[in-house]
Amino acid sequence: MSLRTYTVVVLLIMLLHACTTLDVYEKTAPLPRHEWQSSNSLPFTFDIQDSTGYYNFYFVIRHTESYHYNNIWINLNFAFPNQKPRTQRFNIELANANNGWLGTAMDDIIEQRLLINKQPLHLQPGTYRFTIQQIMREDPLQNVLNAGLRVEKVVR
Repeated sequence: MSLRTYTVVVLLIMLLHACTTLDVYEKTAPLPRHEWQSSNSLPFTFDIQDSTGYYNFYFVIRHTESYHYNNIWINLNFAFPNQKPRTQRFNIELANANNGWLGTAMDDIIEQRLLINKQPLHLQPGTYRFTIQQIMREDPLQNVLNAGLRVEKVVR
């Protein structure tokens, strides 16, 4: 086999391997006029099939550089299969003095995926329902383009 043929085969194998499906759920909701009203709870629903997996949850936000704060307070309402709905409050750091914005920037838009659980969670098969509500003092919260949830399977 020539070096050229070998290189093509290796590249094809890498390409096919890169196309495998990831066990990830991610969805964001756009916010009209880039304002997030506290009364606008963003709903998210997904199904888990794998009963052996552990998962991380991320809060996803896209905002402009004009966002007024270095954090965001949210209420995360969640209903796991066969359990009562619960609410948990989070203060999520978006920027700090040493690094500036913690996400990635393109022009004046910053996108952030911020881990909200300290340890991966073992999830049972079933339907999971979440809503995210901003609970900042500024209402509506300005310069937020969209917000959402990401669920990612932990590879052990």
